[in-house]
Amino acid sequence: MASTVRVRFAPSPTGPLHIGGVRTALFNYLFAKKHGGTCILRIEDTDQNRYVPGAEDYIMNALEWCGIAFDESPKAEGNFGPYRQSERKALYRECIEQLLASGNAYYAFDTSEKLDFHRKDHEKKGKTFIYNWHNRSKLDNSLSMDTNTLNERLNSGEPYVVRFLSPENRTLQLTDIIRGTIEIDSNTLDDKVLFKSDGMPTYHLANIVDDHLMEISHVIRGEEWLPSLALHQLLYDAFGWDAPQFAHLPLIMKPVGKGKLSKRDGEKGGFPVFPLSWNDTTGYKEAGYFPEAVVNFLALLGWNPGTEQELFGMDDLIEAFDLDRVNRSGARFDPDKTKWYNHQYLQQRSTESLVEDFLPILNEHEVPAELLGSDRVATIVDMVKERATFVSDFWDLSHFFFKRPETFDAKAVKKQWKTDTPDIMNRLLGPLKETDAFSSDTIEGIVKAWIKDNDLSFGQVLAPLRLVIVGAMQGPHVFDILAMIGKDETLARIDRAITTL
Repeated sequence: MASTVRVRFAPSPTGPLHIGGVRTALFNYLFAKKHGGTCILRIEDTDQNRYVPGAEDYIMNALEWCGIAFDESPKAEGNFGPYRQSERKALYRECIEQLLASGNAYYAFDTSEKLDFHRKDHEKKGKTFIYNWHNRSKLDNSLSMDTNTLNERLNSGEPYVVRFLSPENRTLQLTDIIRGTIEIDSNTLDDKVLFKSDGMPTYHLANIVDDHLMEISHVIRGEEWLPSLALHQLLYDAFGWDAPQFAHLPLIMKPVGKGKLSKRDGEKGGFPVFPLSWNDTTGYKEAGYFPEAVVNFLALLGWNPGTEQELFGMDDLIEAFDLDRVNRSGARFDPDKTKWYNHQYLQQRSTESLVEDFLPILNEHEVPAELLGSDRVATIVDMVKERATFVSDFWDLSHFFFKRPETFDAKAVKKQWKTDTPDIMNRLLGPLKETDAFSSDTIEGIVKAWIKDNDLSFGQVLAPLRLVIVGAMQGPHVFDILAMIGKDETLARIDRAITTL
């Protein structure tokens, strides 16, 4: 391992950040912090055709919400900036000239129409068109062109690209921290485009140049970049630079286990795949997830701590994280498990924090101010939070504390409201009216004694009592509910139910 760890997360601002990208950023962050290193955010915006306004801010805001803080970024300039590739164009021009001068790259003037013709012609013959050693001499490039002709074409303003000259007949030995040694036959590689006539580099060149100049020690990125590893290693060799260590993270798979998790899977399964909302797509934040829960479940997608522990705060993750424990195979995404994590973190939250999050929901439901005393809401939150996964669940679990039920669950009425129930409820009003100390324990003692004295069963009284108070067979201890809504409201609800039902 390099003595100084410097890692980078380098997203492209072409749309919202997928949670797979968030996990890559997280693993880079954890690795850097574990080794006392530096974590960099670099915006790879060389592909101007795919640039989406607002995407860069979205990426930064999403990572900030997750608690992933970068030591260097477009917002926190260090000594290796600029941190947007579009602001580094002069550097790439210098480097491409170096590759051209050393004979490791060449100019190509093939039009897109001509290349498309070759692709279709190969398809007809059952072959795949690859621009490399076996056909480059027959194509329109500087390898078979004299200097005067080349200069004339360059000076004419004719569009061109610069391609890398892939070697022939070599077996490349590549090393990946997660996957070990990989062998690649260089004859299978194509001559990738590194530079375009508009003055912008492709990802491959810009990525290598920036990683070198920013002194990146470890490149930790998604498995989808594994096919590019050979080219990137060859580029380092061509420049005469030492390559960083590489680690390619496994894919996050669909819930069914086959194929990479996509936005469509989220739409189909009703779960988020982005950290924050983007256009009409709901993000984890807006769906009610805590950032700690998102970070926790993402960390355990493709990495395991080697123990049975499942709950990790950021500091715990930093201490436990090790690239050696990252899996090679893809990690299946489990929407139910993500909810389980959020439930766990909700239980750990302070009541004060949960009340703060719940108050806007109460205001939306126009709950009267006199029912919003902080102590009262805090007590109610403590009663219902064990059954909640999200703060948004609190209203469904507690609405009857704040508003009299307007309707009664039909199935519960059919099961609990017998012919003698109105009479029983009417008789129960007596002892309740006589009760001055309307605390949970007091009411429970009085009602249960009354049931026994009247030779009734608990089922005959307590089930319909819950129905008339709540409107359904749900909620915490029924006497806790009675104490919370108070004597007058309790009597009013029983009276109304007798009349209505």
